Amino acid sequence: MRPGNQSSMSEFLLLGLPINPGHQGMFFALFLGMYLTTVLGNLLIILLIKLDYRLHTPMYFFLSHLAFSDISLSSVTVPKMLLNMHTQQPSIPYVGCICQLHFFTLFGGLDNFLLAVMAYDRYVAICHPLHYTTIMREGLCALLVAGSWIISSGSALLHTILLVRLMRPGNQSSLSEFLLLGIPIRPEYQGVFFALFLGMYLTTVLGNLLIILLIRLDSRLHTPMYFFLRHLAFSDISLSSVTVPKMLMNMYTQQLSIPYVGCIFQLYFFILFGGLDNLLLAVMAYDRYVAICHPLYYTTIMREGLCALLVAGSWIISSGSALLHTILLVRLSFCANNVITHFFCELTVLLKLSCSDISLNELVLLLQGGVFSVLALAIILGSYIHIGTIILKAPSTKKLLKAFSTCGSHFFVVSLFYGTLVGVYLLSSSWDSKHIIASVMYSIVTPMLNPFIYSLRNRDIKQALECLSIGLKKIICQ
Repeated sequence: MRPGNQSSMSEFLLLGLPINPGHQGMFFALFLGMYLTTVLGNLLIILLIKLDYRLHTPMYFFLSHLAFSDISLSSVTVPKMLLNMHTQQPSIPYVGCICQLHFFTLFGGLDNFLLAVMAYDRYVAICHPLHYTTIMREGLCALLVAGSWIISSGSALLHTILLVRLMRPGNQSSLSEFLLLGIPIRPEYQGVFFALFLGMYLTTVLGNLLIILLIRLDSRLHTPMYFFLRHLAFSDISLSSVTVPKMLMNMYTQQLSIPYVGCIFQLYFFILFGGLDNLLLAVMAYDRYVAICHPLYYTTIMREGLCALLVAGSWIISSGSALLHTILLVRLSFCANNVITHFFCELTVLLKLSCSDISLNELVLLLQGGVFSVLALAIILGSYIHIGTIILKAPSTKKLLKAFSTCGSHFFVVSLFYGTLVGVYLLSSSWDSKHIIASVMYSIVTPMLNPFIYSLRNRDIKQALECLSIGLKKIICQ
């Protein structure tokens, strides 16, 4: 949003390393060998740590993440450099340059933090050896790695957004903030709705945290289904936390402004966790299909590596989608109108406010959003169609009860997630009201209800909850 005349630029030229043309082939072979050694060596490290239970310690847990980060850091720059050396075409598209910068900053920062975490791990191992297992417990290790990812991602996103603002083409006027009008509520009902949404948000956070805690503490819940459920609970907490606290603060203070950078961050994380919810539901549907249609091969198919890969793939796809939409949006100009008729920075509403050409944004939104939504829904429907077919081939009360106990909770969640959206868009008359009601349903109501659905309809969760309550009573009595 910088003022002044700026020229449009669609690509950059990477001059590469200052190498004599006669030595290009030798340096190409050298860097290709170094890159392949980096990838294969670090992949070998990851594989060894994964397969050998003796290496399932904090140090090697951090080392596996460092190896992955090193592979990613090299892959961000070296393949493009080798391609340019081979083809003698040094150009890189604008979007490609921005993405390269983002991921280089991300994995460079991640490397830095992981090295610091590993130094702390070595300090504890040498200076407090008797308390090592107590201090470097599994939860703390996961928290340290997750914190490294979050800080690195936030830093990379901030630098990317600020850089893209400098590089945007065209005449642009300065705009430093937006106004969030929020949910259209009559003034006399503001207090009631504030209390309602605050209660719903606290229920969402505490309920999903309880689900995560139960899965973490009860060894009976260390199965693929609950592994996915734990990530879904975390995603639900995050999705609500992206929008609701700001909405509540605006309702309480009656100050509707949100800074431009804050708006972009809110949009990025909303798309990220909204997409992650969608993909995790599809992954969980596939897990239920394998459990019912291939029960004898369940542990073989849904092995730990595949589960981790499915979750990691969901995170990567969601992050990539959010980053693409964010970069394309930041390139746009916003002129006089800064009023957002919503309770958060929603992508389609922001596109309407722009005074730039938004055809590319709309095309990407239509194609990418359509493909991901249809793909996820197709996996869910396909899984349940296969499940229904298996049951109907030889119907029995035992099979029906088993299918219901296995799929009931997930089916309710999927029905709630997609059913409310379909109902809102079919029944609501106003397009703006459709958007607001649908957003409330899938970002506030659905995340709040998920813990109740899984705890009320799930015998394992009930048993884990009973065990936790008994354990707490014993601690209190002592």
